[in-house]
Amino acid sequence: MTSDTPPPLTEALAAGTVVLDGGMSNQLESAGHDLSDELWSARLLAERPEAITEAHLAYFEAGANVAITSSYQATFEGFAKRGIGREEAARLLTLSVELAREAARQAHAEGVAGPLWVAASVGPYGAMLADGSEYRGRYGLSVAELERFHRPRLEVLAAAGPDVLALETVPDADEAAALLRAVRGLDTPAWLSYTVDGGRTRAGQPLEEAFAPAADADEVIAVGVNCCAPEDVEHAIETAVRVTGKPVVVYPNSGEAWDAGARAWNGRTSFTAEQVEAWRRAGARLIGGCCRVGPQAITSIAQAVGAA
Repeated sequence: MTSDTPPPLTEALAAGTVVLDGGMSNQLESAGHDLSDELWSARLLAERPEAITEAHLAYFEAGANVAITSSYQATFEGFAKRGIGREEAARLLTLSVELAREAARQAHAEGVAGPLWVAASVGPYGAMLADGSEYRGRYGLSVAELERFHRPRLEVLAAAGPDVLALETVPDADEAAALLRAVRGLDTPAWLSYTVDGGRTRAGQPLEEAFAPAADADEVIAVGVNCCAPEDVEHAIETAVRVTGKPVVVYPNSGEAWDAGARAWNGRTSFTAEQVEAWRRAGARLIGGCCRVGPQAITSIAQAVGAA
């Protein structure tokens, strides 16, 4: 097995805690890239792919073991609004995985030790709308309609060969049901991660109800939460462990709040590395950060995990 072919992620989860990366958008913005666009970071797949590789590399250098690809807002429908056809859109989705792999190769060449994995980001339907709907859910679509939306993109991403599919920032248990149906038969493991508010999904369903379908989904190797307040994480971990018995994935935001109308973050940061040990004790096995959590915070998480 070469350094470019890491062992299955499930083996690492059985052995201990794995560190995820932080927010892609804030890392790109800190490097001077303008993301004020409906495609968000996905626009750079076409215009500045090397910038995405650099962002992944910064997180690997900071101590992350897993890079989450820049495909969160990359969809056939979203690209079509920009005049990008399906063939080119599929190429860009595939490229998102290849760029993360390239960053892992560069990290190993620079002396970063250990296996480095790639998680292909699959954002919710609301991300494509680019109006903050991923923080509300309840799109007015059926589970079958949502499955038809997600399946083509999932097929392309799975064919690109990621280590895991990150079904992330899911606001609604109905959309989770669609995603669980859509990943069947792809022969690629997945994690399912909700965005939550307190003990409920953004759409208002209790987490006990939201996590339950993942318990019997063989494709799902971890369940949890992301793009939420750090204060909501510990309850979610305890619920996920109790309901599913599976490893838990957590990567909250900095604690600031997103204003979709102003397209800006406000409030204070409440994410600290000291919270990591409590999350690990509660059952988290994949720990990182989402929006506004940068390489410095990931280094602190890696140090906390290493100390534990």
